[in-house]
Parts: sequence; structure tokens; C-alpha cells
Amino acid sequence: MTEVFFGLVASWGLIVIALSAYFSCLAVPVPTSAVMLAGGAFAAAGDLVLWQVCTVAYLSALAGDQTGFQLGRWGGKWLSTRVAAMPKRAALYAKAQGAISRWGGAAVFFSTWAVAPLGPWVNFAAGAAGYDVWRFTLLDALGEAIWVSIYIALGYSFASNLEALASLVSNWGGLISAIVVAAAAAAALVRLGKKRGGRSA
Repeated sequence: MTEVFFGLVASWGLIVIALSAYFSCLAVPVPTSAVMLAGGAFAAAGDLVLWQVCTVAYLSALAGDQTGFQLGRWGGKWLSTRVAAMPKRAALYAKAQGAISRWGGAAVFFSTWAVAPLGPWVNFAAGAAGYDVWRFTLLDALGEAIWVSIYIALGYSFASNLEALASLVSNWGGLISAIVVAAAAAAALVRLGKKRGGRSA
């Protein structure tokens, strides 16, 4: 599938980058990281303009996140009912709801780049939970800037090894997500230990 999307970027350029960035933020299974890498690689080759690739990817990702947030705000109950019949998606949505409940803004920020597979569900959960729209927008904008910059810069810098890089980044993304989740769990345990220590004192 990755090679197919490389071909689509070669043929349609910014349109594919925009659609990929937008719909991936709505939980549509699109290999957006590979598309971002391809955008950077084609910019390095002179087939695309770097600032246009960055701008289109960034604005499309923000638009997708805002759409997900508003869908959660307007149809949170409907969404919960809808995903209940899909165990994998229901599990992701439950994790996102728990992340918003526990971590709030940190969950919004890190889900855009460090734990990207959870990102669309955090958007839905934040909207359904009534999270402040301006705070969501600010943290989302900061996180997406990191995400877009990292992937396009990697594609631009390592254009000659694009397929190997896409495979490496896919594995690396899973590793980063695992590290972030482990760190969050450790922080929760430390906080719990402090609360118990304070009570016993």
C-alpha cells in the first residue's frame, strides 16, 4: 500500500497530501506518515515546492483535527454507539476518553505526533468531553507542527532511501508510542504513590 501512495503523490502531489492528512485525522486508515515522507522527498527532487508541501500538510491536518473535535462535540453519544460494534475502534476510543480524563491538554498535544494512532480518537473524545476549543486548537497546532516538520524533513533529507525510511519510521512510530505510554503509566504510579504517602502521614 505504501508504494501505491508514493505513486499517487508522484501523480497528484499536493492534492493527495492534503486528503491524506485530513482523513487520517478522522480515523480513516491512510498511511499518512509515508505520504508526508514522499512529499518531502519529491520536494528535495524539485518536483514539489517544500513550503507548499509543509503548508498543505499542516493546514489539512489541523482541519481534520478540528472536524473530529466538532464531530465529538455534536455527536458524542452517536459516536459511542457507532464504535461499540467495532471492538478495536471501541478500545481506541475508550483509551482516548481515559487519556482526556486523566491528562487533558497533554493528551491532545502528544496524540498529534508521539502517539499518532490515538490522535483521531483523542479529537473525538476531547469534543465529546466538552474540552475548551481554544485550548484544544492551540495544543493541536503545536503538536501538528512537530508531526508535519519531522516527517517532511525526514523525507527531504533521505529522499534516496524513501522506501527503507518509510519502513523504519513505521517501526519507530510504534516504539515511540510504546515509550510515551510507558512514561505516562510510570508518572501515574508516581503520582498515586505520593497521594498514598500523603494520606499515611
